[in-house]
Amino acid sequence: MMKFKGILLGVLALAVVVLFASAYIVDETEQVVVTQFGKVVGSPVTEPGLKFKVPFVQKATYFPKNLQEWDGDPGQVPTKDKTFLWVDTFARWKIVDPVKYFQTVNNMVSAMGRLDDIIDPAMRNFLTSFRLVESVRNSDRPMDTFDAMDGESEGDQASQYKIKVGRSELTRRILEQAQPKLEPFGIEIVDVKIKRINYVEKVRDAVYGRMIAERRQIAEKYRSEGRGEASNIRGDKEKELQKIRSEAYKTAQELKGTADAEAARIYAEAYGVDTDFYAFVRTLDVYKESLDSTTTLVLSTDSEFMKYFKKIKTN
Repeated sequence: MMKFKGILLGVLALAVVVLFASAYIVDETEQVVVTQFGKVVGSPVTEPGLKFKVPFVQKATYFPKNLQEWDGDPGQVPTKDKTFLWVDTFARWKIVDPVKYFQTVNNMVSAMGRLDDIIDPAMRNFLTSFRLVESVRNSDRPMDTFDAMDGESEGDQASQYKIKVGRSELTRRILEQAQPKLEPFGIEIVDVKIKRINYVEKVRDAVYGRMIAERRQIAEKYRSEGRGEASNIRGDKEKELQKIRSEAYKTAQELKGTADAEAARIYAEAYGVDTDFYAFVRTLDVYKESLDSTTTLVLSTDSEFMKYFKKIKTN
C-alpha cells in the first residue's frame, strides 16, 4: 500500500513538472516564437493568454510587441549649401514579423545595430542633398524681415528662404528609404524625427553675429521710424498749441477792446454831464503827475496851466 502511494505521488509530481514545462504565458505587450532544436515551429503567438508547447523539446522565445525606441548618435552633417550641422535623430519601431526577427537579428542589441546602419546613412544622405533651410522649416511662412543685408536685395533674400521640401517631408523620405531595408529583419519603422539641429561650434559664433547684426538693424529701423513719428507728433502739437494761443490772444484782445470802448463810453457820458468839472478833474490829474516837491516852473501870468490857481482867493 505504501509503495502504491509513493508511485502515485511520483506520477503526480512528474505530471506537475511536465505541465509547468509545457505551459507558458504571453503578455499583451509580447509575442512568442516557439522553436524546436533551434528551428521555428508553427506560427508566432501574438495573442495574450495561457499557451502550451511540447515540454523539454520546444522553447518559447519572447519578443516585444509594443513600440521600441531608437536614439541615434549625434554627429556632424554638411548640408548642400556647405553648412555643417550637429544633428540628433530618433525613431520609433516595432517587430511585425517575429519569425524573421528571430532568424536574422534575434535580439535587441543586434536590432539596434541594424537600425544604426540603416537610419543614420539615410538621414545623412537626405540632409546633405538639401539646403539648411529645408532641414529647419516646413513652410514659406513670412520671416521677421527680408531687409537687404551684405548687398542682397529683398528678392534675393526671399528666394534664400524658399522651401521646396521642408523638414517634415525630409523625415518622411528618410523613413521611406530606410523601411525596405529593414523588412528582411521583420522590423517596421513607425516614425523618424529630427530631435535637434544646431550649428557646429566653428560657425555658431559667425551665425549668431549675423543674427545680432540683423536684429540691431531691425531695431534701428524701428527706432528711426519712431523718431520720425515723434517729430510729426511734436510738430502737430506745436501747430495746435500756436493755433490755440493765437485764438486765445485774439479773443482776449477783442474782449479788452470791447471793455476799453465801454469804459470810454461810460467816462464820456459821465464827464459830458459837466464839461467844466471834467476839465478841472483832468487838470488836477496833470498837476498830480507833473508836479512834486522838486519841480520848478517858470510860467507867465497868462499861462493856462495854472488858471485854476488864479481863481483862488486868499484872505
